Amino acid sequence: MSPIRVLPATAVLMFSLNGTAIAADPAAPPQKAAPAAKGADTTKLQRGKYLVKIAGCNDCHTPGYLMLAGKVDEKLWLTGDSFGWRGPWGTTYAANLRQYFGKITEEQWVKIARSIETRPPMPWFTVREMAEDDLRAIYVYAKSLGPAGGPAPASVPADQDPKPPYALFPSPPPKK
Repeated sequence: MSPIRVLPATAVLMFSLNGTAIAADPAAPPQKAAPAAKGADTTKLQRGKYLVKIAGCNDCHTPGYLMLAGKVDEKLWLTGDSFGWRGPWGTTYAANLRQYFGKITEEQWVKIARSIETRPPMPWFTVREMAEDDLRAIYVYAKSLGPAGGPAPASVPADQDPKPPYALFPSPPPKK
């Protein structure tokens, strides 16, 4: 299977639609996480689900979500994906956010979200801009889903060919 080529305008659109993913330091020891969001505020859960949908979290972090126009069973939401995003940075994969949020507390997530910086196509800069209440709602919702799925593939350096499928991003235009 050959890679999917992404036109520059489409790449910009994907960057803006790709929501609120996060990256953990894989070398860091896991932190004791807060218990699952059982009995969590219904309003916060509904807000979190809404944000996951409209901020584009599912677009990359839920297998097949974009290709199926969002018609993916909620039990698969935020379980990561093996579809790669290749560009000058190498090839990255959308993390399993349900596993990730299961390893950190809500307070840790808010702190991470304020300083996050990851590789494309994750729009980490939009996560930094989110209101704290929205970050907390996303956390509570993701935790409420419970653990599921496996880890995403490890990123692939730019000088190595990833296993398909993946989208191929062009190099950015030169700075003027």
